[in-house]
Amino acid sequence: MASNIGIMDSAYFVGRNEILTWINNRLQLNLSRIEEAASGAVQCQMMDMTYPGVVPMHKVNFDAKTEYDMIQNYKILQDVFNKLKIEKPLEVNRLVKGRPLDNLEFLQWLKRYCDSVNGGIMNENYNPVERRCKGGKERYAKGSQKIPKSLQANNSGDPIGLSRTSGPKQGKTYAGAGGANSAGEVLALSKEITDLKVSVDLLEKERDFYFGKLRDIEILCQTSGLESIPMSVAIKKILYAADAKESALAKAQEYLLSVKEDEIEAGAGDGDGAEAETDP
Repeated sequence: MASNIGIMDSAYFVGRNEILTWINNRLQLNLSRIEEAASGAVQCQMMDMTYPGVVPMHKVNFDAKTEYDMIQNYKILQDVFNKLKIEKPLEVNRLVKGRPLDNLEFLQWLKRYCDSVNGGIMNENYNPVERRCKGGKERYAKGSQKIPKSLQANNSGDPIGLSRTSGPKQGKTYAGAGGANSAGEVLALSKEITDLKVSVDLLEKERDFYFGKLRDIEILCQTSGLESIPMSVAIKKILYAADAKESALAKAQEYLLSVKEDEIEAGAGDGDGAEAETDP
């Protein structure tokens, strides 16, 4: 199964728009950015949809904003992985930072894994809104918190009113002198978002640049007549390594050394045979 897939796997070249569409369609959400899934709640529910009932949804916090709350969601996800014997390391400290690239890579893996289980077919019997509501009854019963807009259902049939807003109260929040400050904050946040988008675009271009080089190397190593030479084999050991915990460089070097030793021994054996033939 896809619990371990190498960096060259096609799963890691699925675009963010496709990932967002996949999440929104299956879980009836309104995510517009990858980092909105950084809390781990989406990942928990996607596993719940793939393995109905395996995730204790009543413990999943869809309103998690602090790193502490997010970490609790990832602990739930890790428990699920352990139950299902999924050997996928969760880099929680990186995921909760909300960095788009880290979260995109994990969601790319998650999509590949879920598709490998259900063949990419949506579970029509699964009601994602109802499952979230069951998980959130205790948390939202007092009305002191609202589920984030991006995590609301796409339809108006929310049985417990999670998608309702407070109406006039919200309007008063920004009235009077606070309006100017709020406008300034909005401008500052807009600039920050623009800067982040630029950074993401640069990172994606850099990723594509290095992937192009890796792909060229892979094609070169697959060239007829070259695919079996020791250096090509060693390079492919690095390219196709599935274990992200340790570098494959050491294994590739060990392979080249063993080949070299075999060649030396073979050469020594040929030399002994030649001496034996000339010995009177």
